[in-house]
Amino acid sequence: MPRHVVAKAQDLPPGTRKLVHVAGRDIVILNVKGELFALSNKCPHKGGSLARGKLTGLVQSSEPGSYQYSRVGEMLRCPWHGWEFDVRTGRSWCDPTRLRLLNYAVSVEPGAKVVAGPYVAETFPVSVEDAYIVVETK
Repeated sequence: MPRHVVAKAQDLPPGTRKLVHVAGRDIVILNVKGELFALSNKCPHKGGSLARGKLTGLVQSSEPGSYQYSRVGEMLRCPWHGWEFDVRTGRSWCDPTRLRLLNYAVSVEPGAKVVAGPYVAETFPVSVEDAYIVVETK
């Protein structure tokens, strides 16, 4: 796989991000608590810039009125429509085919864990070598 030096490690401290252009693609590099992640800058939904998105956490509920907030800073929210992507896998956590304003019957059923959506933001291996950040493209 081609490897590309994109920045000095010292230029991307924890809590920051950098948009780079590598092999004809825009890639956002994120430093989340000292761990580096690289994703395509283009949201697979409508093409919004993920580099401008907000890092947030994962909200889960085991029952109504009970919420757990975890994985702080590991979900990247697209600024255009709010779709969220796991920075570790690029997996979305929403299914657009079910997000619409219609009237439905209501029932009470056992809860479920987070269900992966059908969209995945492309991810890239990223590492630090000799104090430089290196991204691998396919």
